Amino acid sequence: MIRTASHAQHTEAENSSFMSDLLGGRLGVTAYRRYTEQLWFVYRALEDATEALAGDPVAGPFLHPELARTPELERDLAHLGGPSWHEGLQPLPATAAYAARVTECAHNWPAGYVAHHYTRYLGDLSGGQIIRGTAEKTWGFARKGDGVRFYVFEDIANPAAFKRSYRALLDALPVDEVEKQRVIEECRRAFRLNSAVFHALGEEFPLSA
Repeated sequence: MIRTASHAQHTEAENSSFMSDLLGGRLGVTAYRRYTEQLWFVYRALEDATEALAGDPVAGPFLHPELARTPELERDLAHLGGPSWHEGLQPLPATAAYAARVTECAHNWPAGYVAHHYTRYLGDLSGGQIIRGTAEKTWGFARKGDGVRFYVFEDIANPAAFKRSYRALLDALPVDEVEKQRVIEECRRAFRLNSAVFHALGEEFPLSA
């Protein structure tokens, strides 16, 4: 139901000019670094909530520690920008809005938080691997090394099996039909928020050489 309902938003995000240029090797490593910086704000919002939600009957079962990306993002950013990479770093307005919505759901609506959790982490385990391969080839990062560690899930031995078990949890989400529809709409919102970040990055890096 989520895949069907969010197909248009998913396609829009995948086909954004910024992501197309990035995956096509038409942008420099500065654009990749800027994108990685924005991810850091979103994943801090996701992962700052995990301790409080660990015992929640709806969100708790999804909070696998092996998914945590913030430490890997910080390692990548230190590689890309040096030890002072975080000094003066501010999110784009679209990124701030995205992170704020994740935090709002984490505090007030665990099922909505699950919608954001799903769209981010299962995307990382799937399409994110294409970005890793492009980054390694285009900007010369070591395979699965510093610069692309965000996309490397070292503690997940079998990503396909992990995704199957995650989707089974999602299928069994303990909510009624009305709440399921709200979760589906929140997944669509998550894609729209992500697309807004891509749009902002596209304005910052308009090059399509």
